[in-house]
Amino acid sequence: MPYTGELIAFATVFCWTISIQFFEAASKRVGATPVNIIRLTVALILFSLFLFIRQGDILPVHFPAHAWIYLSLSGVIGFFIGDIFLFKALVEIGPRVTMLIFSLSAPTTALIGWLFLDEIYVLHQWVGMFVTLSGVGIVILEKNQRPSNSSTLKIRNITVTGILFGFGAMLGQAVGYSLSKIGMQTESGYLDAFSATQIRVIAAFLCFLVFFTVTGKWGMVKSAVRDTTAVIFTAVGSAVGPFLGVSLSLMVLHYLTTGVASTFLSLVPVFIIPFSIFLHKEYVSIRAIAGAVVAVFGIYLLMA
Repeated sequence: MPYTGELIAFATVFCWTISIQFFEAASKRVGATPVNIIRLTVALILFSLFLFIRQGDILPVHFPAHAWIYLSLSGVIGFFIGDIFLFKALVEIGPRVTMLIFSLSAPTTALIGWLFLDEIYVLHQWVGMFVTLSGVGIVILEKNQRPSNSSTLKIRNITVTGILFGFGAMLGQAVGYSLSKIGMQTESGYLDAFSATQIRVIAAFLCFLVFFTVTGKWGMVKSAVRDTTAVIFTAVGSAVGPFLGVSLSLMVLHYLTTGVASTFLSLVPVFIIPFSIFLHKEYVSIRAIAGAVVAVFGIYLLMA
């Protein structure tokens, strides 16, 4: 089927866009920190049930040792360390600037693939990545802006610490995604994406268990679990995001290079625009819409 990888990439972006809405709603009720461990717990349960129904095992015990090593490292670096930096950046400099820095994971992943994974990119693909990221940057920079006749513009203090946190999250995403591709590759092809994501989730989950124990944040988790609505929001977001969305993002690597795949996945902020307008009643300017058009043109160059 032509453009299979591209279609899966767009499905991934849609899943992540939907899951963000649920995670945001849950975080507003109980805080982002407990939502993190709850979402991984729900995702781990879903993966175990899915694999048991499909193949009779709750773990991918048939995976070779190198897959467990690289996918576990990917989970630690991407899901654990990367997410810690991501949440710190969101608090320090806000989502607009954080997501702008985070979108740089696409060219960073492409560079890693070019340097270490023998991936080849032609000129128009490099141009497509740049154009797509430029469009994404325009959209994100426009977020939280008010009409010119408003006197209540929000001014965010951009700190060096926040920028460093943002780059830490971006590097965690880029390195984690590249390690996933290495872990999934075998002589006969690619390993199952759902099983691979489960290994990543297990590694991150174990790290978060240690992290919450050392930092003494289990009280926050207990309080969050008592909020039924927040748990439901997190469960739905986990099913759509970490379970389905992340698995699809690894499936994309079966068809596309890491750089092209991660560029597609950086379109999440663009897909959020309709939700911002119709669900959250936010003002979105013509400039932000133009940025979305630029990003779509960049995707066209990647697919050409």
